[in-house]
Amino acid sequence: MAVPKRKTSKRKKRARNTHKKAAPIVIQACPKCGAMKQPHRVCPECGHYAGKQRIAAKAG
Repeated sequence: MAVPKRKTSKRKKRARNTHKKAAPIVIQACPKCGAMKQPHRVCPECGHYAGKQRIAAKAG
């Protein structure tokens, strides 16, 4: 079995892992009420999705 000849430096290790990060959460405005929501999800404020009322609107 292969064994590393030298210890991997912090710089090498960090350079290799730079792409391993969480993607930013995408937020967009609801076309019905303008509240911010994630795409392809029911709006938590007005309850609309794809032009139709899917759930009851939030009270208050």
